[in-house]
Amino acid sequence: MFLVAEHKLTVEDLTRFPALQLRVMAGEAGLTRSVSWAHVSELDDPTPWLLGAEVIMTTGIAIPRSAARQRAYLERLDDAGVSGLALSAQLHVPPLHEAFFAAAEERSMPVLEVPLAVPFIAIAQEVAAAVQEDARQRLGAQLQVFGALRWLASEDLDTATLFRRLERLSGYEVYLCTPQGRPLLPGVPAPDPGVLPASADAPPTIPGGFALPVPAPGGPAGFLVAFEREGARPAGLAVVQHIATVAALRVAMVRHERETLRREGAEILAELLQDVLDPATARRRLIRLGLPAEELVLLTVRGVPDDALLRALDDHPCLLLRQGDDRHVLGSAELGTAVAALPAAAAGMSRPFPAGTSLRVAQREAAWAASRAAESGQPLIRYGDDTTGRWLPEDPSVLASLVEHVLGEVLRYDAAHDSRLLTSVRTWMERDRRTEDAAAALHVHPNTLAYRLRRFTALTGRDLSSTGAFAEVWLAVRAAGQLGLTD
Repeated sequence: MFLVAEHKLTVEDLTRFPALQLRVMAGEAGLTRSVSWAHVSELDDPTPWLLGAEVIMTTGIAIPRSAARQRAYLERLDDAGVSGLALSAQLHVPPLHEAFFAAAEERSMPVLEVPLAVPFIAIAQEVAAAVQEDARQRLGAQLQVFGALRWLASEDLDTATLFRRLERLSGYEVYLCTPQGRPLLPGVPAPDPGVLPASADAPPTIPGGFALPVPAPGGPAGFLVAFEREGARPAGLAVVQHIATVAALRVAMVRHERETLRREGAEILAELLQDVLDPATARRRLIRLGLPAEELVLLTVRGVPDDALLRALDDHPCLLLRQGDDRHVLGSAELGTAVAALPAAAAGMSRPFPAGTSLRVAQREAAWAASRAAESGQPLIRYGDDTTGRWLPEDPSVLASLVEHVLGEVLRYDAAHDSRLLTSVRTWMERDRRTEDAAAALHVHPNTLAYRLRRFTALTGRDLSSTGAFAEVWLAVRAAGQLGLTD
């Protein structure tokens, strides 16, 4: 007798075959588990050679004798996606402990007893016959899924449409994510992070489907998770592996497109920072690259490696340009949240402005805010959060006049004597005139700082104990910072 089923073969189907005379010893709740194959193994750990959904048959040689090891043996099989364990009666099966049966019940892992008169080959033949019809259906699905590369070339499908078609043909719901659990490709949802394997080398079988790495140069680009769709006929691991290959190709294509856009974006941002594009052309190019037309910001980022910054910005349309130690990023205000989450970041963000606006003011604002972030240890400072900055004019020439009028002599003195009068006064002011705290921050003795304050007063002619003079000096110090004249 063999079964040609309209549904997938289950462990319960095997127990109903009269010729097999199988008896359920434990794990009855798991009898609905599907069966793809039946295989004999006398290994203590056969899991590296399993794909999932197998019935493992053993004469008992593989079964450990201690309670703890018996439980661990069964749990290993269950973790690998084994459908059931079949034990031959009256041969080499050691006494089975209560811990073994408890594990089977807890995990709903069917444990079957095979009569001595029933050879294992009889079970394997029944399984092979039962899955033959399903194998023909899988072959058809495989041939169609393997045509996905032709679809990519001839039909120019977008990512979402491509994977919806693959889902219909394969019988699986497909999810893709980065190793961190974020969406990997646009239009394809990310899975619950709880189902992701611990490593790319983990067995592919998970409850209800498969989880496979998406290959890429230098290591997996992420993971593909495929769950069996209710009412569908899943096409098996080979098809899911091919879908992972299609995903890898699509990721490579997307990365190439992004790299091309990134290089083009860097060139455009360099032109914008040099102010060589007319407003209409600048606005048109930014909109074409997917940036918001009405509200952009410019960020200056320091202290972050290029690869970490690129990963953080991967999901955000933006232009990126490296100039010396600064990375300039142009895009929406959401970029600030992504950058602020990076370790050791010191970033400054300009005020919002519409596309096509000259970046001269925005670049000055972002650089000034980045310097304040580095000084304060904050990952991100938005220009305008500092109330003093609101009183400063935007015109660089006006700022320069203010700095020269108040701080000119000090700047020349510092340059001639390699001293730090301006830095010392700024540090003292930022710490609310607390000499001990400022001296500690500057790594100097309080008497040294007091001398520098007196020297500053003499050079500027401003008595810092006077409210008016203090306010004037404070604004001039902020203006100097905005012009990049302070460290």
